[in-house]
Amino acid sequence: MQFRPCIDIHNGRVKQIVGGSLRDAGDQAKENFVASHPAAYYSQMYQADQLPGGHVILLNSRESDYYEKTKQAAKQALHAYPGGMQVGGGIRDDNAAEFLDAGAYAVIVTSFIFQNGIFHEENLQKLVSEIGSSHIILDLSCRKKDGKYYIVTDRWQTFTQVEVTESLLKDLARDCREFLIHAADVEGNRAGIDREIACLLGRYAASRDALPVTYAGGIHNLSDIEAIEEAGQGHLDFTVGSALDLFGGDLSYRNLAEKYGR
Repeated sequence: MQFRPCIDIHNGRVKQIVGGSLRDAGDQAKENFVASHPAAYYSQMYQADQLPGGHVILLNSRESDYYEKTKQAAKQALHAYPGGMQVGGGIRDDNAAEFLDAGAYAVIVTSFIFQNGIFHEENLQKLVSEIGSSHIILDLSCRKKDGKYYIVTDRWQTFTQVEVTESLLKDLARDCREFLIHAADVEGNRAGIDREIACLLGRYAASRDALPVTYAGGIHNLSDIEAIEEAGQGHLDFTVGSALDLFGGDLSYRNLAEKYGR
């Protein structure tokens, strides 16, 4: 079980937002925290503390007026910790290599392969052909509807028809190296984790030949982290955003880095 650090970038600045509040129209989001430091400051910290495997997320769409500013901030973070972080947000077959060249060890992909509510196997294979499965992390971030968890795309605004199950994780594992799953309904709320999806992910993470899985969403105290550890039998990784003292919360980054670092 590892602590995976994060850098979320919106409108060119490092932020922590309430997940369900993100809107493309007007590039708006409800903010929990806006950093005074640039993105590279945090990646340099993670490198110094030997915390690999964190993620840089571009929260603006590629159509946004802020996208280029956000992309430059992300690239600066990747340059500052070469080979230490993954990157996601608007990744496709035509720009994935650009981010790998900037220093990412892998790219995180959702919307490119889950379009119009369905899974596009051909797009995943395009990406595999372009950069190889060893550089692909599948983001299966989800929200609950009618008692089931469905993958959501477009910065968690659009429900797909694809349900998150252990079977899905096993089927997709052949074409990627890791999974990242935000429980989007609780993301940024600092009100506790979504235990149901954490348990589902934990069962997969603890199974034979499972790929690494990172859970994100709602962590606000050590009890939540202990619940994730129990759910994954010590195999489910986690990330903390708004609750971390780096981003205005109460959880000690230093303590987590020392206890759950590699």
